[in-house]
Amino acid sequence: MAYDLIVIGGGPAGYVGAIRAAQLGKKVACVEKERAGGICLNWGCIPTKSLLRNAELYHLMSHRAADFGFSFDNLRFDWSKVIKRSRTVSDKLAGGVEFLFRKNKIDYVLGEASVTKAGSVFVKKRDGKEETLEASKILVATGVLTRAMPGLPFNGKTVIGSREAMILDPRPESLVVIGAGAIGVEFAYFYNAFGTKVTVVEMMPNILPVEDTEISVALEKSLAKQGIRILTKTTVSKGETTPDGVKIFVEGGKAETIEADVCLVAIGVSPQLPGGLQLKVDPRGFLSTNANYETSVPGVYAAGDIIGPPWLAHVAMWEAIQAVEGMFEGKQPRKVSFFPGCTYCQPQVASIGLTERAAREQGKKFKIGKFPFQASGKALAVGESDGFVKILISEPDGEILGAHIIGAEATELIAELSLAMTLEATYEEIEATIHAHPTLSEAVHEATGAAFGAAIHI
Repeated sequence: MAYDLIVIGGGPAGYVGAIRAAQLGKKVACVEKERAGGICLNWGCIPTKSLLRNAELYHLMSHRAADFGFSFDNLRFDWSKVIKRSRTVSDKLAGGVEFLFRKNKIDYVLGEASVTKAGSVFVKKRDGKEETLEASKILVATGVLTRAMPGLPFNGKTVIGSREAMILDPRPESLVVIGAGAIGVEFAYFYNAFGTKVTVVEMMPNILPVEDTEISVALEKSLAKQGIRILTKTTVSKGETTPDGVKIFVEGGKAETIEADVCLVAIGVSPQLPGGLQLKVDPRGFLSTNANYETSVPGVYAAGDIIGPPWLAHVAMWEAIQAVEGMFEGKQPRKVSFFPGCTYCQPQVASIGLTERAAREQGKKFKIGKFPFQASGKALAVGESDGFVKILISEPDGEILGAHIIGAEATELIAELSLAMTLEATYEEIEATIHAHPTLSEAVHEATGAAFGAAIHI
């Protein structure tokens, strides 16, 4: 059967690109080797947030219940139900994507795809059958895989990646996490909340190294207070499995050996390239694309994690829509320039735009506005006063260069600042916007005013 578009991969870039093309009246097929939703819905963004919600509630009840006037006798958790709830959430959403395929008359093909030539995709289906699909355009959205630690291969039990970390049963008594990006930090928070002894090893000076340094330092202090041991400026010299778990040899301030039941490797990702044609890749191995998201083979496009950082589901969705609308509507696609990034531990972290160090390195002239949640009535009322909002405001035009939040609901609050940057709003326009009282979002308003001495509540 001939199609207008064949999408390879059913993750955020793949299913969104397929649906957008169908909305434009195109005949579309989406080939997915596992299940609609890809890593994000099935083994990433969604199930981890389910697990983190469980951790948040258990930590609140076990450590802070007295602050709210509650007490519990013999508070317990059922680990198998914690894991099961996250899988149920994922299954529901994956089923939702499959419904959207049917609604939009998209042919959903389960199997492994190879691009044999421009306009042709060979599929080895799950049932063993083989089929060749033809289309005028192909969109590759095959995503990435967890990168292994050299010399310490995954075994699925004691040396694991993020996928196994979501379904690890029984809960380990001790865990060492190598890598303190968003994935490493989120799992460190999750397991620590349920009583696992957690050590985090990070080679950079701070955890969440892509974030503003002031935010990273604040999070380190908070996680350390919660009982997580954090080793920064520390490298792994060797790792080995033992009958009881793992031994990780590290070098930093001093050399030491960390023994644990399980080691979670969270040092990054590797591209999952499609089979068939040898498409041009960048020096890191990700697919190279031009301004139209087209690869080195005319008619073959790519979007999402497979074209390199940032490896974020919301960016992948945006790129897929850009690529598809460029293909079929003649619009000039855009490449991502700024985007929100979120880490869902407690306290949460969210940011967009330049960090303070990046702005200084680029020679930008700017003012900084900060507002602590300790001065927020809503934050105090709900018992979430840790953290602050930090905004970088360009001079003299007053536009937002970057925004950084650590604290309750930071991942929701960042949306206002994302919109402000998209609209090129100035600090005066944010300052002139009435924010409901009492809300956490008032901290954004106050931080904006604080840059110019106009904050009322500090």
